[in-house]
Amino acid sequence: MARYLLPALLSSCVVAQNVIGTATTNSALSKTTSLELSVDDLWDVLVGPVAVANITTIVEATPIPTSSLIPPPNLASYSFPNGRQIPEMVLNSSWSFPKDFWLGVAGAAYQIEGAVKDDGRGPSIWDKLTRVPGYTVANQTGDIADNNYYFYKQDIARIAAMGINTYSFSISWSRIYPFGAGPINQAGIDHYNDVINTCLAYNVTPTVTLFHWDLPLFLQEKYGGWLSEDIVDDFVAYANTSFQAFGDRVKTWFTLNEPIVFCDDYPLPDQYFKNFSIPYKQQPYYCGRNAVLAHAKAYRLGKSLLGNDTLISFKNNGGYKIPLTNSSADAQAVQRAYDYNEGWFADPIFLTGTWPDSLNDYLSTFLEPFTSDEQTLIKGTADLFAHDAYTSQFYYAPDVGIEACLNDTTNSLYPGCFNTSYTYSTADGGWLIGAAADANAPWLHKATDWVPALLHYINDTWAPPLGRILVSEFGFAEPFEVYKTIVADVLTDQIRSDYYKAYMEGILIALSEGLNIMGSLAWSFVDNLEWADGYTVKFGMQRVDFDSPSLDRSYKASFFQYVDVFKQYIQQ
Repeated sequence: MARYLLPALLSSCVVAQNVIGTATTNSALSKTTSLELSVDDLWDVLVGPVAVANITTIVEATPIPTSSLIPPPNLASYSFPNGRQIPEMVLNSSWSFPKDFWLGVAGAAYQIEGAVKDDGRGPSIWDKLTRVPGYTVANQTGDIADNNYYFYKQDIARIAAMGINTYSFSISWSRIYPFGAGPINQAGIDHYNDVINTCLAYNVTPTVTLFHWDLPLFLQEKYGGWLSEDIVDDFVAYANTSFQAFGDRVKTWFTLNEPIVFCDDYPLPDQYFKNFSIPYKQQPYYCGRNAVLAHAKAYRLGKSLLGNDTLISFKNNGGYKIPLTNSSADAQAVQRAYDYNEGWFADPIFLTGTWPDSLNDYLSTFLEPFTSDEQTLIKGTADLFAHDAYTSQFYYAPDVGIEACLNDTTNSLYPGCFNTSYTYSTADGGWLIGAAADANAPWLHKATDWVPALLHYINDTWAPPLGRILVSEFGFAEPFEVYKTIVADVLTDQIRSDYYKAYMEGILIALSEGLNIMGSLAWSFVDNLEWADGYTVKFGMQRVDFDSPSLDRSYKASFFQYVDVFKQYIQQ
């Protein structure tokens, strides 16, 4: 059992104070001490009991029954009964996927693995967040999730049986470093070695994300996680260990998943996490500065270790931003929206080494600018533009105007000073931009009409190396799926199926217009813990029976639809 001797903040947990016999006075709360902590101590003191799955040993893959690979009726003709007629769809002769297109699926460690305490894994912030009352729906946790930690062989066999050629997954940082730094957990290395080797055995290309939001809890308690510059060296050390262990077989790496999102999670909930002395409104931007530096240093290290044959980037996110009207104010709002979202990370890494001007106008009031050496370090640290692009929406200026908003720090839209809508303007009928997803994912609509425009915007604005663009996540939450009790109703996920068909056709349009779209990674290959939404929002292309001991998987119609578009248009 690994143990770690580091300063521990007494105010982070009353239990810790009682363990060492310190009085819980205000003066005591400001003091620090040194505690020798085991991984079990971290769980006991900072998290508490966890649920355990019925199956806690690795399950070998079994052959996928032919009966589970029969496409839904709209994609197949059956010998009996006859009489059904489907209008013939003529293929577009100008469309094709290149032979090396990545037809992929994606998942993330905390959302699918379960086995949170097994084999020496340390707790992450999400093990604690899911225990903050009300933070997740019904306080659902990732303790068991899909139990992919023990079912990964079967999961990989199932996606390979569908014709998937790429699997994007993340490594749990705290499986490799239970404390975020210090002792390495060899069991974690061994696990991901076997995941990678299993992918290769099934001719599925593994792509790996180093950080998909599950920050080791100890680093958050120690120095505030991404709020502290200390995170940079700890992340680079973790990246180094991963590159060295897996880089001989993994040829595409993503350092960070959606820093826009995980930085916006700061501040973490009061009374459950220690509050570090950065004003709440500024915390996301301290996180963002450190995230850019951590990515850049990890990229430079990875390229030096693995060479130019390995692709390294990060995963940005956001949809196409459409001006609600043709006014100059709405056009300005759109630009500010890009600056405060994608541009926050894409501009430093792909263009300038520093932030967009409108963002910098705000950040310069409290945040140290990147030095000239840091700008040189940052600029050019991505080999492709990986973008998680689920939807699109309209943007427009605040009612009071952008200038008035910028001069009023109490305005709810400050400092971005742009507004959003999912409906066309009143003059255009006020129609919804596209079919709405599940009510618990109000941000998501089937706005697939705008996929080509978004891909062109990325190419024209950030000019990734060799024009490489990867749709690194996209997917849809079928409305009210959690309430459906008939299995066939769940598996016949028509809106999600339509979404994947239209989205892939959008990519085909972009390819036909000369863009270099490397591939698509659909989210997600199974129903899983959707963070704060728990298991109530379903993005999976496979149903998971969470009531069965073996958490049985079943293919949904959308999985067949996703693959079918690819099969129709892949170059022979």
